[in-house]
Amino acid sequence: MTDLIRLGKQAKETAYKLGLMDTKTKNDLLLHMADELEKNTVKILTENEKDLATAKENGITETMLDRLRLTDERIKDMADGIRQVATLPDPIGEVDKMWKNEDGLTIGKQRVPLGVIGIIYESRPNVTTDAASLCFKTGNAVILRGGKEAFHSNQVLVSILQQALEQKDASPFAIQFVNDTSRETAQELMKLNDYLDVLIPRGGANLIKTVLTTATVPVIETGTGNCHVYIDKDAQLEMATNIIVNAKCQRPSVCNSAETLLIHKDVAANFLPVIEKALNEYNVELRADERALAIFEQSIPATEEDWATEFNDYILAVKVVDSLDEAIQHINQYNTKHSESIISDNYFATQQFLQQVDAAAVYANASTRFTDGFVFGFGAEIGISTQKLHARGPMGLEELTSTKYIVYGDGQYRK
Repeated sequence: MTDLIRLGKQAKETAYKLGLMDTKTKNDLLLHMADELEKNTVKILTENEKDLATAKENGITETMLDRLRLTDERIKDMADGIRQVATLPDPIGEVDKMWKNEDGLTIGKQRVPLGVIGIIYESRPNVTTDAASLCFKTGNAVILRGGKEAFHSNQVLVSILQQALEQKDASPFAIQFVNDTSRETAQELMKLNDYLDVLIPRGGANLIKTVLTTATVPVIETGTGNCHVYIDKDAQLEMATNIIVNAKCQRPSVCNSAETLLIHKDVAANFLPVIEKALNEYNVELRADERALAIFEQSIPATEEDWATEFNDYILAVKVVDSLDEAIQHINQYNTKHSESIISDNYFATQQFLQQVDAAAVYANASTRFTDGFVFGFGAEIGISTQKLHARGPMGLEELTSTKYIVYGDGQYRK
């Protein structure tokens, strides 16, 4: 395992928890980070002197030296910058707008973190604290890769920020630093698709060009949909049956059709026979886990591959789960971030599902088939993006977020 893969795994695990962190906790941690920077001024200046000495040996111009140089005042400014971020409104969780469509669905657009952000940048050490604080405030884990000219300065800054997090029992992996400044490592970071949601280059024209021509992350990808419907223990049988039949059978070849049915163990014995009978009218092949196999009259064992497959056919994977938490974990592990639905009369269960499932559209008591630009009221669509590129212009807090749709229904299925 390379160091970058280790950083990526740590960041990805942390990003989920960070995205659920409340605003006060984030702000308190930011203020503590700012205080710790000022307390460690001497340590920071000592490391910065190492970078300045190397830069002078390499004949760096005075202008570039000034970009690299830290002073007591500049460190205070960096700390004050973090404090200012703490005072800004937190965009995470904001619902930008909400409306009702012709089907009676209440559709909301909610702001959420991007996830894991990679940043490649050059000599200015203040970029380290600026980027770290902005990403942290918006619930994003960040992997920082600074230039070799500011290596010691960046390394000590990240170390102090990480220690500040640990002192307050928060994960230091929210802010990580790439210790290798080689070109090979930079190129590996540009292709760290399994862990990075977004890569942001900040620097000169050559750096920008290199990233644009080399990076494979992120890309805007449309269409793929491994969508799930979860039937909670507090679901209505008729509603659940109507929705799963619609989500699977109306147009099984499209990206917003359901591919996996998850069902709570407490209702599986009563619900699955009724659902099987309804799906039999469409000759749906059921690929079931061990517990569902014992209930169905006719099904075949599901494989590990089935949970991650977009069938685009009259095939449905079915799994019995012990809890809502298990359903959410399964969805976040196997889905393609497209559309997910919970069927439940329990308000708190639907709220947990809407907030914790990572997908472009998350439904309560409605079919996934409604994920469509025209149906949402946009007039048309060029595609359904399952990734998160979006920002134009200066990237502040809002630009370090994405959105997801939270959709409230009361039994609708698409006709």
